[in-house]
Amino acid sequence: MPAPAPSTSPAPARPPVKRPPAAERVYTHVKDAVLDRRYEGGTLLTEGSLAEAVGVSRTPVREALLRLEVEGLIKLYPKKGALVLAVSAQEIADVVETRLLVEEFAARKAVPASAQLISRLEGLLEEQRQLSEAGDLAAVSVKDRCFHAEIVRHAGNEILSRLYDQLRDRQLRMGVAVMEAHPGRIAANIAEHSELLEAIRAGDAEGAAQVVRRHVSRVKVLVRGEDR
Repeated sequence: MPAPAPSTSPAPARPPVKRPPAAERVYTHVKDAVLDRRYEGGTLLTEGSLAEAVGVSRTPVREALLRLEVEGLIKLYPKKGALVLAVSAQEIADVVETRLLVEEFAARKAVPASAQLISRLEGLLEEQRQLSEAGDLAAVSVKDRCFHAEIVRHAGNEILSRLYDQLRDRQLRMGVAVMEAHPGRIAANIAEHSELLEAIRAGDAEGAAQVVRRHVSRVKVLVRGEDR
């Protein structure tokens, strides 16, 4: 008796992938480009060029730009477009001051550290090394920020964690700016992260806080072009 023929019934169709709304796509496109400095401070963006770049009409472009203006990344000029705002000296000072208040406290609270925190920091440090070797500055900046955020979350203060998360975009933008202007700073950042990890692992709360102060304070000097 011949073997039954194999089934030829078609495989079930996969449901179509749902795309984000048009305004969300424009918002993501512009925000990512501003944060990784493809759209630098002083760049004038027009509704028409953005609509063409993302493949949408002008209405969702306007909606996205209004949202980005509220976040302080752009300034809208009627009938002209949107100007990408440069990072101001005051913004740099404010971010660094807030980071120091939160991160020094969190570094002290990280001691004694859990095995989970140590493992997570080790993993993030290794990812930074790999991304640095690949030359992906935007991704290095993201992992840099994640390293510090992990310590802040470990402090267990949800209000401080939310406050720190509000600095995310500004930190990423400044981080990319520093790495582009000072390529050697990437290796220095990784070395300082390693030093911070060792202080936390050793149970040295004050040593960890001192590393944070030196590390974060350096950002203001570098972003403002005051490195000597």
